[in-house]
Amino acid sequence: MGYPKALLDYQGETFADRLISAFWDYCQPVLLVVGADAALIKAGIRRGDEVRMVLNPEPEQGQFSSLQCALREVDEECDAVAFTPVDYPSIQRSTTAQLMDALRADTKNNLFFIPRYEKQRGHPVVFRASLIPEFLALGRDAQARQIVHKYRDRTTYVDVDDPGITRDVDDREAYIRLVSGS
Repeated sequence: MGYPKALLDYQGETFADRLISAFWDYCQPVLLVVGADAALIKAGIRRGDEVRMVLNPEPEQGQFSSLQCALREVDEECDAVAFTPVDYPSIQRSTTAQLMDALRADTKNNLFFIPRYEKQRGHPVVFRASLIPEFLALGRDAQARQIVHKYRDRTTYVDVDDPGITRDVDDREAYIRLVSGS
């Protein structure tokens, strides 16, 4: 994109600010993993006092390395973790609420809570903190989906009315579609 995705504008807010807002009421603390543009991102977000910045010293290793950096910073008393890449800025706050409600209501001791919109899975993904050691034990070439797939039978899919859970803004064309509403 030639510019940090966390600072791209969507509906008058940066991607990062929108996601902090979507999680703030349900997740404390909110962790934002930053890489090479850490100072620029810190200066460019308005909700900096509502987030704990975590530096990924090797962002070139990919999204999974950022997830692992965040998981190393999760407080011990945490029961669950919600995560999403920063390039899903149109996730609605109500989706986070529905996922947290599903987690609290769970009587089967499921491990994952994943939103679904029109039969498509998306972000954010919520999982029990007991899985953190498994995520951290995986090597550099791993992906989070390895653990998600391992526990398919212990996953709750939460149907939501939120197309934002599947709107991944990976390139300029996807960003143009997002801001134009198409």
